[in-house]
Amino acid sequence: MQKVLYALIPGILLSSYYFGAGILVNCILATIFALVFEPLILKVRQQAIAPVIKDGSAIITALLFALTISPYTPWWVTLAGIAFAIIVAKHLFGGLGNNPFNPAMAGYIFVLLSFPVQMAYWPDLSGLTDQALTTGQNISIIFSGLPSKPDAISGATPLSNMKVELGLMTMVSEIKDNPLYALVGGKGWEWIALAYLAGGLFLLFNKVIRWHIPAAVLGSIFLLGSVFNIVDSDVYPSALFHIFTGGTMLCAFFIATDPASSSTTVTGKIIYGIGVGVFIYIIRTWGSYPDGIAFSILIMNGLVPLIDYYTRPRALGEK
Repeated sequence: MQKVLYALIPGILLSSYYFGAGILVNCILATIFALVFEPLILKVRQQAIAPVIKDGSAIITALLFALTISPYTPWWVTLAGIAFAIIVAKHLFGGLGNNPFNPAMAGYIFVLLSFPVQMAYWPDLSGLTDQALTTGQNISIIFSGLPSKPDAISGATPLSNMKVELGLMTMVSEIKDNPLYALVGGKGWEWIALAYLAGGLFLLFNKVIRWHIPAAVLGSIFLLGSVFNIVDSDVYPSALFHIFTGGTMLCAFFIATDPASSSTTVTGKIIYGIGVGVFIYIIRTWGSYPDGIAFSILIMNGLVPLIDYYTRPRALGEK
């Protein structure tokens, strides 16, 4: 767990650089809430508190949740999401190792469906709005709410802008002229993705995770994105756009690889990762949401028992 925390640091720092201090505030708040709810539910379950707190799983859940929500998200939304993640998605299923669904993504889906308006505002990285927000202003937004004219400090994310413009029959080449986009992905999002890639490689090098799931997630997205981009590049963005925009890298190395809710067999990990990547692309391209990571993770979490059943290795001597 400590190595996972170390691997997240570059992504957290770059996210804070591009999106403001709200990212750090969200991470701190989510961690505090997780460390409050974890011992409370353990006490209710009459379980030992110290060993569970020390394993660091609650902190990882809190950080992954905080990194997927907007830095303008109100504090009480973070509170609700962490409460659902820790109490419902984790402990009502028996605690760490028994939870079938990724707690962070379950908490994210809960607040996304419950408070869609509060989750919709993101800083505008295109440079078309005033982004000179101080740390105090970021904290004020989280605890007091957005100003009366939120469009003055917020804008569409590259994924949401791409989906809206494609719905208006605008060609990809025209959409990419928007200053919201950089070389292959969203402005700023490319560097954040590279930071998570570096953290993921650190985990692979230290054998904290195995290569099967990240390779399957990224490979399936790259393959689907390349095929459809070749078919019609005016309608389907490039595969690199999907990989270096949004939370794809965070998903591939930190979310999809959750050992408690992902497949446990070698073949199963590959099938699981491919499924996550395929559903991400399908939801982004034809679904109602601009980024389908959380939905994809939960769908494949539900299929893990079936995948493991049919991909379990044979015991020595078994016919």
